[in-house]
Amino acid sequence: MPGGRLTQQERQKIALGLADSLAYAEIARGLDRPTSTITREVMRNGGPTAYRADLAHRATEHRAHRRRPTQPAGTPAPGRDDEAVREYEESFTTLFMQQGLPKMGARVLACLLVADAGSLTASELVQHLQVSPASVSKAVAFLEEQGLVRRSRDERRRDRYSVNDDVWYQSTIASARGIAQVADIARRGVTVLGPGNPAAVRLENIARFSDFISESIFRAAEQVREVLSTKPEVHPSPNPAPPQT
Repeated sequence: MPGGRLTQQERQKIALGLADSLAYAEIARGLDRPTSTITREVMRNGGPTAYRADLAHRATEHRAHRRRPTQPAGTPAPGRDDEAVREYEESFTTLFMQQGLPKMGARVLACLLVADAGSLTASELVQHLQVSPASVSKAVAFLEEQGLVRRSRDERRRDRYSVNDDVWYQSTIASARGIAQVADIARRGVTVLGPGNPAAVRLENIARFSDFISESIFRAAEQVREVLSTKPEVHPSPNPAPPQT
């Protein structure tokens, strides 16, 4: 399997594949590349409907020549592969975008998650992502609204943004609430349309399904949170070492 950056010819083949409505996996097989490489390339350069090979190639060349840190804040950990860290962060960003986060919000969240400290200042985010302070501010405000990021002040009175320890719990609970709202609105439709109506029957099934899923998610999230927050008991060794003489 070839490694390294995509060539301009490969990008042209990606554009042709998208025009023919091929799946990312099929395009990847034709280029002997991982599917994740194609997904990341397309999502980073406009998405499947706006991807242009020449623009994507120029953007990549521009990024390659920009001076940017290899890791969010601080000195890279000894033995850590900086290129692998960048690839991983971009993969995380692509996943968040596929799940509905705006591009800049996805980039900021991924950046915070891979930072060893789990928190960065606005200037550190601007430097790492090579974007404007306004872009970072807008992205952080969105993530705060979603309960994914919190803002605090450090000892130098700077705003510091961090990922909550229970970020996935909060995100999962928000998702469960959204599903519960679907159940509520579907059940309201049953009343409006009248029981027995084909559309009402359909909505009732949606409501029952959504109720079951949301309740299951709430219950599972609480159970997992309790398990993860419980510290394991430390039992004394059955065969303690003899005292040193």
